[in-house]
Amino acid sequence: MEAAAALGGSGLPGALIVLILLVLVLLLAAALHRSAPRETLVAPQDGPRANGHARPEEPRKAKPAARARREKQRQHSFAHRLLVAALKGHSSPVTCLDFSSNGKYLASCSEDRTVRLWSTRDLAGREHRCLRANVGLDHAELVRLSPDSRVAVEPTQGENLLPLAFIVWLANAETIRVYKMTKKDDGSFTFTATSGDFPKKHKAPVINIGIAETGKFIMTASSDTTILIWSPKGEVLASINTNQMNNAYATVSPCGRFVASCGFTPDVKVWEVCFGKNGDFREVTRAFELKGHTAGVQSFSFSNDSRRMATVSKDGTWKFWDTDVEYKKQQDPYLLLTGQCAVLEPCRVALSPDSRTVAVAGGTDIVVYNTRRGEEEERFLGVHSHRIADLAFDTTGRYLVSCGDRAICVFHNTAGHRAVVEEMEAMLKKTGNKATRERLEQQISSARKALAAIYGKKH
Repeated sequence: MEAAAALGGSGLPGALIVLILLVLVLLLAAALHRSAPRETLVAPQDGPRANGHARPEEPRKAKPAARARREKQRQHSFAHRLLVAALKGHSSPVTCLDFSSNGKYLASCSEDRTVRLWSTRDLAGREHRCLRANVGLDHAELVRLSPDSRVAVEPTQGENLLPLAFIVWLANAETIRVYKMTKKDDGSFTFTATSGDFPKKHKAPVINIGIAETGKFIMTASSDTTILIWSPKGEVLASINTNQMNNAYATVSPCGRFVASCGFTPDVKVWEVCFGKNGDFREVTRAFELKGHTAGVQSFSFSNDSRRMATVSKDGTWKFWDTDVEYKKQQDPYLLLTGQCAVLEPCRVALSPDSRTVAVAGGTDIVVYNTRRGEEEERFLGVHSHRIADLAFDTTGRYLVSCGDRAICVFHNTAGHRAVVEEMEAMLKKTGNKATRERLEQQISSARKALAAIYGKKH
């Protein structure tokens, strides 16, 4: 009104004042109208507007689920000329691998609550058959195949054998469970858990389990300093205190005589598990130690005959040892070779059965070395989408397998074939015996043919 009075005081006609006021009201209304749509762009949190003009929220809420489905379908892609196969069947990350002692089957366990048995005869083929065992209400973190119990899959093919039993370490129950495989009347197989799991004895998380090749004992090792030796029936035979601050890794030797561990200290300790002539357990005695690293040992591996070992340490090196010693006479193992690690921590090491090659895994990468000179032979980068959880050679030394996501990668061990050629040629120059020369020449020829088949050219 004061503005109207001021305008009236200036002598302007009353109609003009009314017109000006009307224009101001219209401009104000137009401004309010323009700002209103901006306020309705964001729909209320509690659902669409009642008048139906606001865009519904359902598509926006569905985006995370759709993205999760796309990510679940998308699997890590890895390609290499030496990749034999990527075994796909598990729907969750694979945590452990184990070959049967006869080399015919590979066992894998996963967070998807299954254990799968793969036929190694099919590794180089297009189809990869497997048998599945379901782990009820839990999942297996570790799996080990029974070495001495087998059943024929096809009676007409005696060489096609399957392990009759395997053990797993259950993640939630924190105990060992034994599964036995039986053949149904229709010819199919089923896996059944035996009644009664092993009693809980460990006070810290278990890092590995193992079964002796003799079938006489089972080993479990926890992350504190404890290793337990069990009878196959689940009775504790002995308890070992490793005195290493903590256990990083422990295993049973392929020959079934030794258990060994590594941890915070820069050494590997090896014990012999002794049995009497009647098969009864006697004692566990210290056998020997591997000393030479300057920092904690992260992993180690035995050759098939336990006469050689490989170790990998936080000091950035891997070492190759001669363990074929008279330890009962206090003879120490010999250090044969030291190599530099080309992968990131934490590291895992695998020694081929014939001890000619060493594979070291760190992060998602694998590097293969020869043990004759310690030179790098092959390098596989970005093999898995997650850190490599397990690494192993098959019992023939032809293949190297790894896991770290839902797939199991299988590689040709070309370094092993080249090592055979190099070693046999060196021996050929030193021998004059005709029979020996023929045998060496045959081994060289076989190795070269294997390389030619892999690379598709002469080697």
